[in-house]
Amino acid sequence: MIQDAMELVRVDLAKANGSYYGQTSLIDAEGRVGDGQDGQIQFDRLEFESPEDLMRHLYYTCMRSNVSEPPWTTDGSTTFCPRRFDGWSCWEPTLAGTVAENFCPKFILGFDPRRLAYRTCHENGSWFVHPLSGREWSNYTNCIDTEDMQLRRLVNDIYIGGYTVSFLTLIISLCIFHSFRTLKCTRIRIHIHLFTSLALSCLFWIFWYKFVVEDPDVLNANTGWCVGLHILLHYLMLVNYFWMFCEGLHLHLVLVIVFIKDIVAMRWFVTIGWILPVVLVSLYALVRNTLEPLDTEHCWMNESHAMWLLTIPVCFSLVASLVFLINVVRVLLTKLSSTSPHPAPLGLRKATRATLILIPLFGLQHILLPLRPEKGCSVERYYQIGAALLISLQGLCVSCLFCFANHDVIFAVQCYLSRFFPDLVTHPFLESNGGQPATQSRDVVV
Repeated sequence: MIQDAMELVRVDLAKANGSYYGQTSLIDAEGRVGDGQDGQIQFDRLEFESPEDLMRHLYYTCMRSNVSEPPWTTDGSTTFCPRRFDGWSCWEPTLAGTVAENFCPKFILGFDPRRLAYRTCHENGSWFVHPLSGREWSNYTNCIDTEDMQLRRLVNDIYIGGYTVSFLTLIISLCIFHSFRTLKCTRIRIHIHLFTSLALSCLFWIFWYKFVVEDPDVLNANTGWCVGLHILLHYLMLVNYFWMFCEGLHLHLVLVIVFIKDIVAMRWFVTIGWILPVVLVSLYALVRNTLEPLDTEHCWMNESHAMWLLTIPVCFSLVASLVFLINVVRVLLTKLSSTSPHPAPLGLRKATRATLILIPLFGLQHILLPLRPEKGCSVERYYQIGAALLISLQGLCVSCLFCFANHDVIFAVQCYLSRFFPDLVTHPFLESNGGQPATQSRDVVV
C-alpha cells in the first residue's frame, strides 16, 4: 500500500518518464571523489545514502580484490593491463592485446544491464586512452537501451501533445462558462475552478517537458527558476486533486443534504482548493530543502522522502472521492427505484452512466496508476503509453463531458445562436412544428 501510494504521485508527476543525465562520481586510487562519466545513478537509499556512497563501495570492493589476488605470472613474461575501477565498473587484469568485457551497470538510467561494455588493453600493458580527454576510457556506447530511449521520447511527446490538447479545450470551456449569464450557479463555479487549475497545470507541464526534461544543461545547473517550477507543479497537482475532491463533496452535499448555502459552500471550497495546497507545498519545500540536501539537485527531480507530505493528502482525496462516487450511485439507484415503473434496467443504465461520467471529474482514474508492471516486461510499454494518455488527456475528457456535452451549455449556446441564425438553429424552448415550449430532461449528475 505504501509503495502504491508513492507510485501514484510519482506517475502523476510523470517523473518516471523524464529521462535526463547528471554527474556521477569517480573515485581515484586514493579514495577521493571526483567527476566521473555522465549518467543518472539509480541507487537503493536504504542501502546507500548517496551515489557517492555507492561508488565508494564499488571502488573498495574492486580494490580489495586486487590486493588479495595472487600474481598472474611468476616469470614476468606475460603482460597484463592492471585492474581498474572507472567510476562504474571494475575491470579485471586483462591480457595485453585483448579486449575486456563487462556487463553494463544496472544502476545507470537508460542502460541495459544485459548488454556488454568493453575496454581495450594495448600490447604494452596499458589501457586505451581517449584522445579528447587524455584519460583511460571504457566504451559504454553499446549499453544504451535504444528501445527504452525511443519509448521515453515517445512518452514525453505524448505528454506534451496531450497537455496541449487539454489546455486548448479547457481554455475554450472557460470562455464558454464566462460568456453566458445562465451559467452562473455553484456547480458551474466549481467547474470553472477545476478547469482553471487543470489548464494551469497543463501549461506548466508543457514548460517542464520542453525546457527542463529535454535539456540536461538546465538539470545540471539546478537554477532557481526550475526549482520554482517544480514547486509550482506540485502545488497545481494538489490543487487539481482538491478541486476534484470539492466536485465530489458538492455533489454529495446536494444529494444528501439538499439545502446548503452556496456562499458558505464556495468559501470552504476555495479554502480547500487554493489555500490549503499552499500550506502543504510550503511545508514540503521547507522539509526537502533543509532536511534532505541530497534531494535538492537536478531541479528536485530525484525521488524524495518529503514526498509523503503530498502523497498522504492526495490519497485521502482519492479515497474520499471514491466514497462520494459510491454514495452518489447509491442515492441515484434509490431514487430511481421509487419513481420508475421498471427500476432495474433503468437504474442500472443510469448508475453506469453516472459512474462513467463522474470518474474523470473526481480523478478516480488515477487509482489505476499504481498498478505498474515490472520493469522490462512486455506490458510496461503499453502501461507507459496508457498512463501518459490517461494523465495528459484528463482536461480534454472533463471539457467534453462537463462543458461541450453539458445540458446547460448546449441550451445557452442554442439560445444564443438562434438569435443570429433563426433559420438554422431553432430556439430550444420552441418546437419545430407548433411553437410550443419543449421539455428538457436533465440528469442530476450532469
